Amino acid sequence: MEKKKKHLLVRILKGTGITIALLLLLMFLLPILFPGKIAQEVKSFANDKLDGELNFKEAKLSFFEHFPSLTLTLTDFSLKGSKPFKKENLISAKDVSFGINLKSLLFDKKVTIDKIFVYDAKVNVLVNEKGEANYNVYISDTKTVDADTSTTSLRLEKIAIKNTHLVYNDKSTKVFIDAKGFNYVGKGDLNESIFDLYTEAKIDSFDFTYDGEQYLKNKKVNANLITQINTNSLAFIFQQNNLKINQLPVEFKGKFNFLNNGYEMDFAIKSEDSYLNDFFTALPPQYVTWLDKTKVKGNTDLALTLKGKYIVSENLKPDLAFNMKIRDGFINHNEAPIPVSNIYLNFDTKLPQLDTEKLQVNIDSIFFNLNKDYVKAIIKSEGLSTPNIDARIESKVNLAQLNSAFGFGNMDLKGNLNTTIRSKGIYDKKQNKIPVTQGTFVLKNGYIKTDYYPNPIKNINVSATILDKLGNLDDLKINITPASFEFEGKPIYVNAKLENFNNLVYDIKAKGELNIGKIYKVFSQKGLDLEGIVNANVVFKGTQNDAVSGNYAKLQNSGTVRLQNIKTTTEYLPKPFIIREGLFKFHQDKMNFDDFKATYGESDFAMNGALQNVIEFVLTDKAILKGQFNFTSNYINIDEFMMKSEVVNTNVDTVKKETGVIIIPSNFDLQLKAKAAKINFDGLAINNLNGGLNINKGRLELKKAAVEIIDCKVQLDAVYGNQTDEKAFFDMKVNANDFDVKRAYNEIKMFREIVTAAESAEGIVSLDYKLAGILDGNMMPIYPSLRGNGVLSVSKVKMKGFKLMNVVSRKTGKESIANPDLSKVDIKTSIKNNIITIDRFKFKVAGFRPRIEGTTSFDGRLNIKMRLGLPPLGIIGIPLKITGTQDEPKVKLGKQTEDLQETEYEGEVPAPLLSEEIHQN
Repeated sequence: MEKKKKHLLVRILKGTGITIALLLLLMFLLPILFPGKIAQEVKSFANDKLDGELNFKEAKLSFFEHFPSLTLTLTDFSLKGSKPFKKENLISAKDVSFGINLKSLLFDKKVTIDKIFVYDAKVNVLVNEKGEANYNVYISDTKTVDADTSTTSLRLEKIAIKNTHLVYNDKSTKVFIDAKGFNYVGKGDLNESIFDLYTEAKIDSFDFTYDGEQYLKNKKVNANLITQINTNSLAFIFQQNNLKINQLPVEFKGKFNFLNNGYEMDFAIKSEDSYLNDFFTALPPQYVTWLDKTKVKGNTDLALTLKGKYIVSENLKPDLAFNMKIRDGFINHNEAPIPVSNIYLNFDTKLPQLDTEKLQVNIDSIFFNLNKDYVKAIIKSEGLSTPNIDARIESKVNLAQLNSAFGFGNMDLKGNLNTTIRSKGIYDKKQNKIPVTQGTFVLKNGYIKTDYYPNPIKNINVSATILDKLGNLDDLKINITPASFEFEGKPIYVNAKLENFNNLVYDIKAKGELNIGKIYKVFSQKGLDLEGIVNANVVFKGTQNDAVSGNYAKLQNSGTVRLQNIKTTTEYLPKPFIIREGLFKFHQDKMNFDDFKATYGESDFAMNGALQNVIEFVLTDKAILKGQFNFTSNYINIDEFMMKSEVVNTNVDTVKKETGVIIIPSNFDLQLKAKAAKINFDGLAINNLNGGLNINKGRLELKKAAVEIIDCKVQLDAVYGNQTDEKAFFDMKVNANDFDVKRAYNEIKMFREIVTAAESAEGIVSLDYKLAGILDGNMMPIYPSLRGNGVLSVSKVKMKGFKLMNVVSRKTGKESIANPDLSKVDIKTSIKNNIITIDRFKFKVAGFRPRIEGTTSFDGRLNIKMRLGLPPLGIIGIPLKITGTQDEPKVKLGKQTEDLQETEYEGEVPAPLLSEEIHQN
């Protein structure tokens, strides 16, 4: 009996061993027997089903990459996106593996992909402003085909993604997501038209940005999701989705449908009865660092909804709403002696159709205690440009205790702050409406010190009131009596009373010396840097009406302001602007300044003159700032003022980003007499500028300005103004006598780019021309908008290598006219609708008498009629027609030509400003 059992056990072990050996042998043999077929089938499937370009280094077939699945692994994998992002990678990965269904391969002789594994990948999802996405790479069948004709199919049951960097950049919805360390496992019968997808996801670092504002940064995310997917209608129903953002539990439900022209969504995100401490863990990193040293207690409810259709073409956008409640809140940073307690908050905001003008904010209540001190407020607002406000704010706070309890970073505050504000009504400045308001603001013994500068601003005392009983600007009264502080041992005093902001009544006194470079460091701000000293002792008293009406005797404005070494550095200018010195004297409505000297890079400036309406201009937005200046400079380098153009990489081309036109303020009325010894602009040397410059009503006008360019005297009249931030108009008249063509080509970049035919020309010409038109966002002319006419007078010019005359010479067999010498020829032209019209003109060359007229366009097209008068008198001539382009002119015998197609400018072209003649042709 024992022997039989032993024999049976041996047989079982042998059978098991042989079976395992056969299975292992099969695992080794199958990749050897089928690799070519499987790799070829996958490539064929990709070519048939993918619209994007697919590349990989090598293909490996194995059981052991993702046991027990037979997997085809593609190394150094990349897949380009669909139109219009065909040059951008949608996916790039170290490894992408496809699980092959073994039963289908062995018995049905089909390659069925049922699993996808992606490792160490970068997924770059792009959507442009039109809603066109790069992920539409899968080509769906457009007609029914027999099942037997396909030997490769996609019947997914599992998708696994490991250690992947996911970027979602949707410019149509202004959503940007950056997920690093993205790990994902999704399971379900993905072959069905409607199926449930079970998902586990983990993200090491999650960033979320909407409309340029970052809401989440470096957050850890854990998610368990159940999503119902309808592949027929491309609809997603999020049934049960539990997420964890750091320690904050979040429930997410909703649906998302792809429409033909957009999306339809209904999302609801909430976190109910969560710990307030967990909420702070979901905030940006600086709050998490703060949280490590802070005790936070209390409960919070959060709710976010996004519901509606997003269709760009129909201007439809969903409704956004957010609600937050805090109960029994408690915050104590670094074991402060007095914590912030009894924190209550009811916050509700709605943004219908994502329209900021419909923004609704309702802080039904906010309250907290600092021992017996308190802050309480109710704030309601509807609208943005003209908000309807209902606010009640009251506080009695020891700022030192507040600062200690909250642990404000980089700042030390002291003082006692008492405020009482009641405000209700509509703010609409154009309609002379402000909320009915009554408020007081009292700060005693204030103190501010930051980590940016060692010394504080101290002894801050402010007592201010605001009152408006009627809800209009006429009744508005603001009193600051007094405001004072001390900085670096220098006291500053300000007293101000302001009434009736439609006819401002002001009484302002200010005295003190301030080192603005040092006080700026107290409030350090990125992108701006200041230095220098301001010393002021001024008194301003009067009314806006007296200033406007010229009743200057009733004004009591006096005092001085001295500036020394004021240095300003801003991100809008490449170099610092430095006011070396300047003394400003106030008397009645004028501000006189003497010996104002400044530098900017290599450039230097000196001015003296006077401004009028300065007080009114500073305090209101209706006043016109008037003034007269004398401006002198030894050297101005215009290139130093220009910001370098940014380059934007698009899906097709690389283009320059428009930087915007120069904006001329509409509330300036300034007259300048300018003199500059030397000016540099883009390599062009300009000498001895002398002329008048007026700025008025949003226009800049240059009158009878004289300059010297390449030793030629040029007179220039011009008008410039901006239509929008991206477009401007100009109207100019230029007169240049006897300038050297060769020097102009060699020394003037613009001349070299426009008049390419002058490369080998030599001689003297003059120009008398009028030109008007529109400039684009890069301050370059929009050619169809140009209107102009004038005369180019040729005194004596040798034309060498001029393509047009060379082609005429070859076609007629007259070599002597290939390089003509021109003398005493006036060439009249006019410009309109992208076409330059050349009036008939004649000249003599080597006994011939050519006569030329016709048109050419700014893109180089030609339509020229030419008569080549033969020696001796030119009575007999050869008619020629010249077409083609300036680079490749075509010359034929004949008279009949076709008119060049005009291009009309569709935008607004302003009426002529210098001369009606410019626009009549």
